[in-house]
Amino acid sequence: MKNKYFLSALLLSAILGNAQENEPKTDSLKEVIVSSSRIDLPFKENSRTIQIITATDIKKLGVTNVADALQQVAGIDVRRQGVNGMQADLYIRGGGFDQTLLLIDGIKVDDPQTGHHTLNLALPIELIKRIEVIKGPAARIFGQNAFTGAVNIVTKDGFENSLIAKVQAGSFGQFTTEATGAINLETSSHIVHFSKNISEGYRHNTDFDNQNYVLKSQFNKNKLPIDLLTTYSERKFGANGFYGIPSATEQYEETQASLIGLSTVIKNGNFTWKPRLYWRRNQDEYHYIRSNPSAYRNLHITNKVAAELNGSYESKAGITGFGIEMAKYYISSNRLGDNSREMASLFLEHRFQFFDKKFDITPGVAVSYFSDFDSKAFPGVDLGYQVTSDFRVYGNIGYTYRVPTYTDLYYIGPQAIGNENLQPEEALSEEIGIKWLTSKFDFTFAAFNRDSNDLIDYVRPTEADVIYTPQNIQDVNTKGFETQVEYRFILNTLPQKIKIGYTFIEDDVKKSSVAYSRYSINSMKHQFVGNYAMEWFKNFSNSIGYRYVERTSGVSYNIWDVSASYQLKALEFSVYANNIFNTAYVEAGMVPMPKGNVLFGVKYLFK
Repeated sequence: MKNKYFLSALLLSAILGNAQENEPKTDSLKEVIVSSSRIDLPFKENSRTIQIITATDIKKLGVTNVADALQQVAGIDVRRQGVNGMQADLYIRGGGFDQTLLLIDGIKVDDPQTGHHTLNLALPIELIKRIEVIKGPAARIFGQNAFTGAVNIVTKDGFENSLIAKVQAGSFGQFTTEATGAINLETSSHIVHFSKNISEGYRHNTDFDNQNYVLKSQFNKNKLPIDLLTTYSERKFGANGFYGIPSATEQYEETQASLIGLSTVIKNGNFTWKPRLYWRRNQDEYHYIRSNPSAYRNLHITNKVAAELNGSYESKAGITGFGIEMAKYYISSNRLGDNSREMASLFLEHRFQFFDKKFDITPGVAVSYFSDFDSKAFPGVDLGYQVTSDFRVYGNIGYTYRVPTYTDLYYIGPQAIGNENLQPEEALSEEIGIKWLTSKFDFTFAAFNRDSNDLIDYVRPTEADVIYTPQNIQDVNTKGFETQVEYRFILNTLPQKIKIGYTFIEDDVKKSSVAYSRYSINSMKHQFVGNYAMEWFKNFSNSIGYRYVERTSGVSYNIWDVSASYQLKALEFSVYANNIFNTAYVEAGMVPMPKGNVLFGVKYLFK
């Protein structure tokens, strides 16, 4: 209890301290080029709700993985099961985990089996330059699966010759080793990363053993640079109570995810061309009883092979963005069968500017073809007005779309059977917002509305039935607003940052024909996130994070996290303390999250 009061007093005194008038030296988001869009635009000129998490932010937030970093963003709901984001599902503005698209350097790493694998390839934080969070209807830009938004992880580049070694150890027998090396040659540069993360688990059958390998190279860098990204992630973990079955205490899962991508940028006069080739593979093996795999076993292997050509053309009439994408999906599974799907998508938009470039309007459309579903068009339009150099108002409207996963269509199991007659989910989304960005103060606000049709839910006709079947049963109106404030200042010559965000979401189910639902809507109704990143003296930084969530079911919880780091020349010492007040809470299904836990680390930079 004394610690609680001490931390509260510490935070309060820091906030109320006399801030100096010196201009803080911070990364400005104004000029960050948002690369997740087909038309590259500075952050301040974009007429969509986009939030940026920089590498500096990640360090000051005091997080160890992507899932934890995203939890600090207003409107983002990361529902984890286990320690260290072992299995984490990503939700945006009340949507489902199958309705959010993840990209790495613009490469779509969606998996046709299930959205549960969205974050399987989330990169180590040491390699992340920034994370772009795009909210609202993103199908016009990315095609299907960006139903409620998308997250683009941008990797670092321009590394100096170096080697970083890192070791972490802490609660639940956690132990992590990492090595990241970079080398610059005359015509090429390379970044290599390896990490291994193990834990005994925080309760029965929650142990894990994870490995990550990443290679990022740039060839022919003095002429026409060609970028190569290769990543492989392997996860082995006990899945006690996962997948909505609390009594299934002996479940076990192994996943192996890999990605190989080649890309370049070609500038020719007013044209910019961005060709890309990639292959994404995922393997998912599940045992209902860990010690007896033959009792019930799932094995799914999926592949996606894709080619893209995106481009833009600048003229006196504005910027035109265009693109074509072709992909083929394969799945081989003992439960879902052997299936394949072809997809092709065309994209076109144009950005007009009027009134001395203060007012912009960007209409666009994407047309997607699926070999097993009808072709769909996703029109939309963005509008923005730059009131002053710091203040912008904007709005957008667009259609969005999601095709069913192979699990939805074909799964055969003891508790669920797929439905081959499912239709895609559709929605019309609108939002209006403002951005006020200054040297010390950032303020954003967005109000949104989404009318969704034919949402897929797993249902059973009566309470006595044990078999769930996916059906297009729900029409749902989702509306709400989100706001975020960031204040940067100097205290005793040292930089400080306070970030606060709030989200309100309300779901109104217009149609639901079945009462017994497996995945009934349980989105965040109220969300409050806050973080105070501070420096008390030179080379010592500290972060206090807070999250409050109240769901539509009425369940709510408060979580406090604290971190600190100290830089001593080439050495960096760190400590992460999560859930410091031992809150009992659940984020996904009925799996209890860990109580308070601590992770200590040391990092050394060789040059």
